[in-house]
Amino acid sequence: MAALKKIFVFLLLLLLGGNGNAQLQQLSVAKIIANNMVLQRGQPVPVWGYAKAGDVVTVSFNKQEKKTIAATDGNWKIILDAMTASATPQQMIIKTTGSTIVLENILIGEVWICSGQSNMEYQIRKISKLIMPEGENNWPVNEVQMAHNKNIRIFLVDRKKMKPDPAHAGWEVAEDSALRAFSAVGYFFAKHLYEKLQVPVGMIASSVSGSRIEPWMPREAFTALPFFNDHADTTHKIDGEPGKFYETMIAPLAPFAVKGFLWYQGESNCFLGERLQYAYKMEALINQWRKIWNNNAMPFYYVQIAPFAYSKQKGNVVPYTEESEPEFWEAQELVLKIPHTAMVATTDLNPDLDNLHPHFKWDIGKRLALCALHNDYGKKDIVPMGPLYKDMKVEDNKILISFTYTGKGLVSNDGQALNNFTIAGKDGVFFPAIAMIKKDRVEVYAPAVSNPVAVRFGWNEGDHSNLYNKDGLPALPFRTDNPLEGKFKQ
Repeated sequence: MAALKKIFVFLLLLLLGGNGNAQLQQLSVAKIIANNMVLQRGQPVPVWGYAKAGDVVTVSFNKQEKKTIAATDGNWKIILDAMTASATPQQMIIKTTGSTIVLENILIGEVWICSGQSNMEYQIRKISKLIMPEGENNWPVNEVQMAHNKNIRIFLVDRKKMKPDPAHAGWEVAEDSALRAFSAVGYFFAKHLYEKLQVPVGMIASSVSGSRIEPWMPREAFTALPFFNDHADTTHKIDGEPGKFYETMIAPLAPFAVKGFLWYQGESNCFLGERLQYAYKMEALINQWRKIWNNNAMPFYYVQIAPFAYSKQKGNVVPYTEESEPEFWEAQELVLKIPHTAMVATTDLNPDLDNLHPHFKWDIGKRLALCALHNDYGKKDIVPMGPLYKDMKVEDNKILISFTYTGKGLVSNDGQALNNFTIAGKDGVFFPAIAMIKKDRVEVYAPAVSNPVAVRFGWNEGDHSNLYNKDGLPALPFRTDNPLEGKFKQ
């Protein structure tokens, strides 16, 4: 019977002059445009795909009808007008003279892309296997069983399956098996965003475990920066397979309308001993992604790599000490000089320094959401980051440290004396310091240092520091004697 069916289909195609199947496949849309998707509110919304050259393509959605003509290479694109949020499922109809595509269950709200390496890829299913500590009630280990919000939609990028899909699959409601395989950070970001905004949220996850930053952008992204054009300096060498994941996992998403980007990557580059060059690589990445979305102000929020015992690992490319990771954090912090960026601290989110993949992903997702809520959604009562070093002032034998993002005020989160401050004089020898909160500043001194010139805070891969703002966010590590100061220039 199966053989007879195949013969029948073959004969039918012959009767149609070999054009029947081709006719059915002439009209297509990009993989990211599919059933169950969320469209970005408040922005023009591109819809694009392929059709027979010269065909008139019509897109109908949300009381809009737009038309265009497919180019000679078959490409077409239509821009829908900006729309307000809607949780009412709608149809999108795309058609030419001989073909029609109907996409179902489409919402309008907020859309974000999350990307990076294994800590961004870290799946919800891994959290469901955790054992909740006694007395702890903030572990969402049953999230898969609890998650049934039809207004949160997810799209997991598979670099081998980003071509147009006749089934128009890919977007899913954030529940059950689809959620189990999704980025925990991305999901908890979406969940917190929805709780505060009460509009549909769509998350696109595009991550690869173990990936360096270089494959997430093409080579020309590097050479667009003067820093990477000095090929005589081997520290500026561009390797790591530029473009490998960009071409298959980022470029196919553009120009799908999104609000911004979330980035959690750096461990693979930290193992290489990178510092200043990583900051420039992040600048190249941000510039490139904003370029292909044609928006130089697109938000880019990223995560400080988690505390880890890098100094104890064997086979490091360069010698490591317990201060090597703080030096990488310092390079990550430099990227804050780029407009419309923010960095999430993780120094309090890894109790096990032998674990490169700490499981407090719900806190990271929430902290990323705080950045977006404050910066992009007008929630100015929300503090987006923990205290960030601003400047210092020497007064007698003390140094006064000022911060931004103090929120409701500085505090010791455990009620104990502030820890992990050190201070040094001109000889550069650092001593453990006494640190006290004085309104919105911290006063630092040590009996052994009569003429202080520099302060360091949390300057060890294993430090768990207790300086926070009263909004519950930890201060970012810093050193006032930063050798990279002034070397990161946009």
